[in-house]
Amino acid sequence: MTMASDPKMIPQSGLLSAEANQAAALAAYGGVLTVDLDAIIANWRKLEKTAVPAECSAVIKADAYGCGAAQVSRALSKAGCKTFFVATIEEARTVREAVPEAAIYVLGGYFQNTGEHYAKINCRPVIGDLNELAEWDVFCRRTGWTGGAAVHIDTGMNRLGLTLADAQAIIPRINAGDHGITLVMSHLVSAEQLNNPVNAKQLATFRSIASEFSGVPAALANSSGIFLGAPFQFDLVRPGAALYGVNPTPEADNPMQPVVDLKARIVQTRNVERGETVGYGGTWTARRPTKLAIIAVGYADGYFRAASSNDGTRGAEVVVAGKRCPVAGRVSMDLIAIDITDLPPNAARRGHMVTLLGEGITVDELAHHFGTIGYEVLTSLGHRYARVYKGGNEVEPLVKPEPAPTAEQPPSPPPIQQPASPPPLPS
Repeated sequence: MTMASDPKMIPQSGLLSAEANQAAALAAYGGVLTVDLDAIIANWRKLEKTAVPAECSAVIKADAYGCGAAQVSRALSKAGCKTFFVATIEEARTVREAVPEAAIYVLGGYFQNTGEHYAKINCRPVIGDLNELAEWDVFCRRTGWTGGAAVHIDTGMNRLGLTLADAQAIIPRINAGDHGITLVMSHLVSAEQLNNPVNAKQLATFRSIASEFSGVPAALANSSGIFLGAPFQFDLVRPGAALYGVNPTPEADNPMQPVVDLKARIVQTRNVERGETVGYGGTWTARRPTKLAIIAVGYADGYFRAASSNDGTRGAEVVVAGKRCPVAGRVSMDLIAIDITDLPPNAARRGHMVTLLGEGITVDELAHHFGTIGYEVLTSLGHRYARVYKGGNEVEPLVKPEPAPTAEQPPSPPPIQQPASPPPLPS
C-alpha cells in the first residue's frame, strides 16, 4: 500500500516501520481516501473479456474520475491496457509521464496552434468538426507530424462531433489514403437504458457511416454500451465509470467491484437532550436523548449538502463501528453530525475513523442521497483527504507532470517545413 506524495506529509522517520510512518502521516488528515488499484484492474479485465475481440481501452479523464490518473494509468498499462482517453492536453501530459508507450486520445478536440503540444507528448486529438480537421491538416503538412487523430461523428448526442453530412463529405479523402486518421468514433446517448430505442437508431447510423471509413478502426461503446452486446462493441470499447465501480447496468445488479473507500475522523462526541436541534437552520430535532459524533468532512470535501437530514427526511448513512448510523441535520462545509445513540458505549470516540464510502455503502447509493450520479460523486471527492493506493503491483509515487507551456516559455515545436495552404475541404 502506498500513499500519494504530498509536500505537507509528516516526514518519515528512519526509526519507524513503513506501517508506523504511514499511520503517523495519516493522523494529520481528517479523512483518508483509499483507491484499490487491483479492483480497477479486475474491472478492466471483466470489461475486456465482455468485449472480446474488441480492444478495451480506459477513459481516465478528470484525474481518472478522481482516483488518480497517473496511478490508474500505470496500473492498467501493467495489466495490458494500451489505449487511454482523457479530456484535455494537460491531462494527457500527466498520463504520458506515467505510460510512455500508450496511445492517448484527447476528447476535448483540436484548437488552432495546439499542434505542437500534441506532438511534444505524442498524443492524438479527437476531431469533431471541419474547422478542427482543416487546422490539424495544416499543422501535419507544415511539420510532417504523423501522430494520428480520431474523427468523432455525432449520431444523436448533439454535443460534439461532425454532422453526418460532413462525415460523408470527407470519406473520399479518407479512403484516398495518407489521412492520419487512426479511429472513427461516436458516443451513445442512453446506453444505460437497455431497451431505449435510441440505442438501436444510433447503432444503425454509426455502423453505416463507420463502414465507409475504409480500414479505420471504429469505437462506439462506453461503459454501459459494452453491455448492450457485441453489435455495439466494434473494434474498440471505451469504459470509464465502470472501471471505478459505478454500475454500468443500473437496471440490474452491479457487475463491477467497488474501488473507493472513504473514511473520516470523529472530531468530537457530544450529547443533546430531546427537543434540541442540530446544525444550521435547526432543521433536525432530537426525538430522544441523543449521542452525536461530529465528523471531519463536509461539502468542501465532496460530501454533498443534499445528503443532509431534517425532521421529515432521512439523509445519508455512515458506518460507525460496523453499524450504519444516520446523518443528523445539515451537512456543513467541513463537518457533519452522525446519530450514534444506538452504538455500544465507547464504540465511537474522538479520533476514531468512520466509513462514508465502503463497507456496503456504494458509490451509487451515495449518489442517490446526493441527488446525482456516481460520476459526480467520484470526481467531486476533495483534495483534503490523504490518498492511499493499494494493489496495482505497488504503484510508484506520483510523478509531477511537466508544467503547462506559457506565453513566456513556449514549447519546443517539431521541425517546421515550408508552410502549405489548407487542404481542400467539402463545402
